[in-house]
Amino acid sequence: MSLSLDQLQAFAAAAETGSFSAAARRLGKAQSVISAAVANLEIDIGNALFDRSGRYPVLTPAGERLLVEARVILERCEHFRGVAMSLGEGVETRLVLAVDELYPEETLGMLLEEFSGRFPAVELELLFPLMEDVSRLVLEGSADLGIMWRQEILPPALGFHALGWVPMKILCAPDHPLAGGQRVDWEELKRYRQLMVATRTDSEEKMRLRVASDVWWVESQWVIVELVKRGLGWAFVPWHVVANSPAAAQLVSPPLAFQEQDWPVALELVWHKQRPPGKAARWLRERICGQALPRPKHPDCDPRAAQP
Repeated sequence: MSLSLDQLQAFAAAAETGSFSAAARRLGKAQSVISAAVANLEIDIGNALFDRSGRYPVLTPAGERLLVEARVILERCEHFRGVAMSLGEGVETRLVLAVDELYPEETLGMLLEEFSGRFPAVELELLFPLMEDVSRLVLEGSADLGIMWRQEILPPALGFHALGWVPMKILCAPDHPLAGGQRVDWEELKRYRQLMVATRTDSEEKMRLRVASDVWWVESQWVIVELVKRGLGWAFVPWHVVANSPAAAQLVSPPLAFQEQDWPVALELVWHKQRPPGKAARWLRERICGQALPRPKHPDCDPRAAQP
């Protein structure tokens, strides 16, 4: 069996336009060329694709089934051409993006939807490490770009761009001692177990938001909210997690005596200075840097606030 793309294109065009002459006009070829291509395809596969007994050719049952397969092959050929063209323009074949959960997932989804439309041939891998684990992956070359909370001391090999601030809300269960209705001071926070995000390496960075002496370390902001709901401790949680977690609606955000606003954490984009980005990575870096972080939508995204 010897098949060609020209045969498949002629077959698909004839099926879609309803005649060999219309298919010829679409493809810019003579009608005899289209008719011959379809006839030779039928001989090669041993099946009649069209019933030619009427004025216009009509797909046979075999033709209807094989048209589906032909379209898949033609679509993949177009994809192949697109990938080849992208490679010729200096677009990477693959990118790895490491993103801390502090970065709002809705913003990330919007950016990547735009990225997919612009670079459909680029294979993308998303990693969700925490804090300085992001910079470590970029430094090691395991990630091309990283979005993380700002490190006090950033490795000199990494470049960075400040993205803005993410408010962190304090959360506790309705029956937690901190939910009593009074403003909570620093010393009260120290008295009760704190739930904190955990990196996979021991460092000073993971201690920056530690207040209590009793801490449980958890490798997910979303799981922290669930544990808070069960009364296992209190936590600082990014506002977008609070807004999107079903468990957060059952929690309380007590007012702080030492701070009027939500606890802010700075985010930044990092990359390796010695690894020049390709076209796709450069576009994504510029797009992330130019995207403002969303602001909390009060009061809808807030859990029930404890009234002073």
